[in-house]
Amino acid sequence: MSDGFLMEVCVDSVESAINAERGGAGRIELCCSLLEGGLTPSTGLLQVVKESVRIPVYVMIRPRAGDFLYSDWEVEVMKRDIEQMKIHRADGLVFGALTEDGRIDTELCMELLGHSLKSPFLKNHLFWCFLSAFDMVHDPAVALEALISLGFERILTSGCDCSALEGLPVIKRLVEQAKDRIVIMPGGGITERNLQRILEASGSQEFHCSARSSKDSTMKFRNSNVNMGGSLSIPEYAVKVADVTKVRTLNAIAKNIL
Repeated sequence: MSDGFLMEVCVDSVESAINAERGGAGRIELCCSLLEGGLTPSTGLLQVVKESVRIPVYVMIRPRAGDFLYSDWEVEVMKRDIEQMKIHRADGLVFGALTEDGRIDTELCMELLGHSLKSPFLKNHLFWCFLSAFDMVHDPAVALEALISLGFERILTSGCDCSALEGLPVIKRLVEQAKDRIVIMPGGGITERNLQRILEASGSQEFHCSARSSKDSTMKFRNSNVNMGGSLSIPEYAVKVADVTKVRTLNAIAKNIL
């Protein structure tokens, strides 16, 4: 970590990963389907991103959209994905699991952590981040202690609210409770307009953002009668990518504060 802070940018394309690094990001969270909160990316995407950037790449392990209560089949998919991401040199894993009553599924998390350690393909230490499933827990203070006991290095959270700004009071309490035993990383709706307030009020040393802008498609022929996604999908002929200028602006704001 340089200059006392670290900016993590979540990306779902090679272009966004490259832009994030150029803008000054210290780490990448790689996923697909950001519109659904992020899902496990393909191994092909991880391979090309690793070939294209030098900063650490943490990979999301999330087999589907929706809640974080997983079936046995989904757990098996997560294990297979962990194996593949390790083979292709992921620097860290981002995942989480909850019980039906909104508590950390310590048994499953321990199982997945253990699986990431015992694979014969492990050549280096993997870092573990508990993803924003944390924002769905019944009691954040209890959940924090459970994750520390499990050995997670950081928690991504919006303070159990719709955005990091709205959840700022909870984030501040989590940072105080953590006492440097685990990193509390605010994320969710962070922009150049609210970053200063979030960092100053929370005391966090890391933050998570997408810093994206819409880029028009280069397609010349366009069929406006067809939509490849559902009703909440982005326009067919527009692509969301990490914006170098936005990343640099957020980087400068954090440097000025920390």
